[in-house]
Formats: sequence, C-alpha cells, structure tokens
Amino acid sequence: MSTTDVRTQRDGRTLLITIDRPRARNAVNASVAAGLASALDELESDPELRAGVLTGSEGNFSAGMDLKAALQGESPDVPGRGFGGVTEVDRQKPLIAAVEGWAVGGGFELALACDLIVASQDAHFGLPEVTRGLIAAGGGVIRLPRRIPYHLAMGVLLTGEPMTGRRAGELGLVNQVVPAGQAVAEALLLAERLAANAPLALAAVKEVVRAADGAPESEAFAAQSTVMKKLMATADVREGMTAFAERRAPQWTGK
Repeated sequence: MSTTDVRTQRDGRTLLITIDRPRARNAVNASVAAGLASALDELESDPELRAGVLTGSEGNFSAGMDLKAALQGESPDVPGRGFGGVTEVDRQKPLIAAVEGWAVGGGFELALACDLIVASQDAHFGLPEVTRGLIAAGGGVIRLPRRIPYHLAMGVLLTGEPMTGRRAGELGLVNQVVPAGQAVAEALLLAERLAANAPLALAAVKEVVRAADGAPESEAFAAQSTVMKKLMATADVREGMTAFAERRAPQWTGK
C-alpha cells in the first residue's frame, strides 16, 4: 500500500513505512499524517506483520510540521492520534525509527513516539519550536525529559539547538548509532529480531510499560498482574514452554 506522500513496503514480517516528500525534507502535512495513520492501521491489522520501521526518503527523516501548509490551514494532526497520526497512538506492535539526516521538530517527536530508534552518526535531532514562538507539543516537551537527564532535555527544549546522532547515542536516547546510510538496514535487522519473539508478549510488554509510566509501584504491579493473567491463558505461552522443553524454535500463532 502507498499514498502520494507515504510509502509502505513489506520486508518479511516487517512493514517499512517511508515519508516521501524529499523536496520538503519530509515535512508533515495533512496528506502525510493521513498516510502514516493508514500505514499504522495496516501494521496493526495484519497478523503476518510483527513490527514496523518508520523512516524518511532521500537522506532525511522529517523536518516536522510543514509550516507553509499550516499557514494555509492544513493540520498535521489526526484526531485521536496526535501529530502525524503517530504521537498519541497506543500500538500493540513495536515501531522502530530509522533516522538519517534531520529529525527536527515534529520529526523528532515522531521518533520519540517509536519504541526503538536507530540513527546514523551524523543524524541531527532537535526541537526548535521556541525559535518560532511555539513549543514541541507533539510529545517533545513531555517525552524528552523522561528519556534523558532533565537539564540536558531542557537545554534542547529551551535553546532549540540540535544534537547529532552520535551525541544522542552517548545520552542513551537511541538504541543503535550506525554509519551514514545504514539506519534502515540496521532497523530492519532489529525488527526481524523482535519478530522472532511472541507477538502477544511484545504487546504485553508495551501495555505494562504504558500502565506503569508515572504510576505508584503498587498500581503498576496491579496493572501488570491483570496483563499477566490474560497472557498466561494464551496458547503462545504454552507453546513457548513446550518448545523450550523440546529444544526447538517456537511457532507463534498470536493466540
């Protein structure tokens, strides 16, 4: 499936989602937002797909909100899904950002909304909204201080100055730092490693992490107990235990 500004391609059990507006540095307008929302629906609804990789075309991830389109009244948000149709979505399947070039403003926020990030060493991450009289309201001011130390996050948010992929790796903001041009290839390899694991277990991890975020420990354990009760009743748990006992690879059904 593809739209004018967003392309999808299947790579084994992974859906590669590419923002395809290179002349606009893959900035997000209404068309891109709709295309990304549709791509995530495809990922979530197809049981053959286990993970997604989000990237941008021709050497840039995304320059964020298309300011020219916004001035003409276009919204880069999708109701109920947030910026780009991505930043406020509770997904069951893992999504990996593969970042080359610039991931700034909403582009950085798209990456922060993903579960994992692979970045080239010369990528650039930044939230320059304050230089335009705005704030990073697509999740940047909320998520970044939870991912890196407070004062470093505030430096990014208050100065609007970018950091390199290498620096993001030093701060633990990204999972892997790779040579330029290798982010998508490495993200696809990482996605295949995730796809080897039980899909219901992957979804359960994400559900517990969301429930525990900011919650008191007692509430977090209570939420985890509810998720575990459902998980233990699945065929995949029995298959995982049986496969271990029989010394073979498990055959997951997602049931």
